[in-house]
Amino acid sequence: YTYPDLLKDYESQPPLPQERLPNLSLKPVPTGVLSKTYTEFADPIIKDGSHPSFEVHIYFNIDDPEEKEYAYKLHERIRREFPELKIYCILETPWASHTAGMWEVNVHTPAQFGAFIPWLVINRGPLGCFMHSNTGDEIRDHVQRFTLFG
Repeated sequence: YTYPDLLKDYESQPPLPQERLPNLSLKPVPTGVLSKTYTEFADPIIKDGSHPSFEVHIYFNIDDPEEKEYAYKLHERIRREFPELKIYCILETPWASHTAGMWEVNVHTPAQFGAFIPWLVINRGPLGCFMHSNTGDEIRDHVQRFTLFG
């Protein structure tokens, strides 16, 4: 894969100060302008509504009664807590590349992402999650641009 030059638009900027605070963090250098990624996903993430910007697949072991029960409760809670998100039905049989019980949640905006993902990290319990971007490069989205938690 190729990767963008992350500092391309900052070539004419002065070096950042390296002043450390007592806790070893670097002293902030506020510019007064927030990153546009607070309101718009970074390119090349799809953001025109034709596809979700991110898909979150939530997995559970169908042979574990406690895990399965938790999965159904989590599914219902997500539907109640985030009714604006597209949430798929629970599948207990293998489907496509998914061999465990699972369902999918679609995220379209940074605000949805910022609300749902931290909530899911705290509330996913024993379940595993596979999250990936949608950029139009399906293989790369599933192989390189993904995050696992759980």
